Amino acid sequence: MSAERIIRTVAGSFILITLLLGVEASPFFLSNKFLWFTAFVGANLFQSGITKWCLLSDILAKFGIKNTSC
Repeated sequence: MSAERIIRTVAGSFILITLLLGVEASPFFLSNKFLWFTAFVGANLFQSGITKWCLLSDILAKFGIKNTSC
């Protein structure tokens, strides 16, 4: 699996999990403060699209996973 696919999978998973935990209509609701993490992931995706730099890409490269742009 390429680094780009891993990054998209991790970001999408984080967003879905934090929405499940942060939206009051969800049966898994814990606190609406989880929505801050959703915003953080979105901001990082936005930043990555502008700067072409992604921290997770650097971390995956250290684990030997082929580095592709985010």
